Amino acid sequence: MLIIRIDYSLEEILLCGLVGTLAGCDDWIELVDFCNERIDFLREYLPYENGIPSDDTFRRVFSHLDSKQFQECFTKWVCDIQEEIGVHIAIDGKTLRGSASSGKRPLHMVSAFSSEMRLVLGQCVTHEKSNEISAIPELLKIIALKDAVVTIDAMGCQKHIASDICEAGGHYILALKGNQKTLHRDVVDYFEDDVLTKDLEIFTTTSKEHGRIEERSIRKSSDISWLVDMHQGWSNLNTIIEIMSKRTVKEEATIEKRYYITDLKGENLENLLKFIRSHWSIENSLHWVLDVVFKEDYNQCHVKNEAQNLAILRHTALNLIRKNKSPKTSIKTTRKKASWSTHTLRNMLI
Repeated sequence: MLIIRIDYSLEEILLCGLVGTLAGCDDWIELVDFCNERIDFLREYLPYENGIPSDDTFRRVFSHLDSKQFQECFTKWVCDIQEEIGVHIAIDGKTLRGSASSGKRPLHMVSAFSSEMRLVLGQCVTHEKSNEISAIPELLKIIALKDAVVTIDAMGCQKHIASDICEAGGHYILALKGNQKTLHRDVVDYFEDDVLTKDLEIFTTTSKEHGRIEERSIRKSSDISWLVDMHQGWSNLNTIIEIMSKRTVKEEATIEKRYYITDLKGENLENLLKFIRSHWSIENSLHWVLDVVFKEDYNQCHVKNEAQNLAILRHTALNLIRKNKSPKTSIKTTRKKASWSTHTLRNMLI
């Protein structure tokens, strides 16, 4: 008869993982050492009758933990801690480069991010960037979209994705590029026609920093029945947008034009520009932080579900840090303070 001995509860293992990640541990060995130093603190929450698990135990548990259920727990927890997520949600993907192994591609994680609250709302994994098209609809199912404005780059500019967002009560602004070749060409041709666009309102912002001047101009048109007739199947397509960015460095100017489609109709130009510019917060406030502060790309975990579950754990830790850190304290410093002070660590877990 097979006898299975259980020395540690799943809750004890997950708490160690979260506390270690909050405190700046970047691998299982560091996490075990830190938790052994903080075992009295951990016993304020759970018994840990058999002490702290070994690094092999952590690795084994996180590789076998059901990632889908772990993700569902994360999404429910986000809803519990934050009733208000803001108006804007950015969706974008990031490759977990350290998850690659011999004969296995690295995982690609698609995340939803509240740019106003700076919280990760949910995530979905795929094994290739090209599969974002199939991963995004799965992600949309697990987050609340009612009245939210969702921005996605050109990879997500698909009819079924626009439809999913509208059916969930949200609004979309989708970047338009060559993957929608004829639609993109028709929108570009429209904005390049001076006769058709002569009466369009323009909103412009200018910023000066680091020796460069950046000027952004936005135009929109909701008089697009001709376009909707030509390109049927786009849910509630109401407006097309052009943004022109002019960057001047040492009197040399470069100009770039970008195009978008949206179901929004009465939104003013300033708000549309704000939504579109806020999309890049997912790069600066999530992906960059995961790489530079949490060293995600250097974490070479690639056994079964290990990489995906650790990504969810990092998202959980980042949300807790953002929710509780002092406004003028960096995330890096907050993690250090969590490693130095049980008081700081305790406050993050409240």
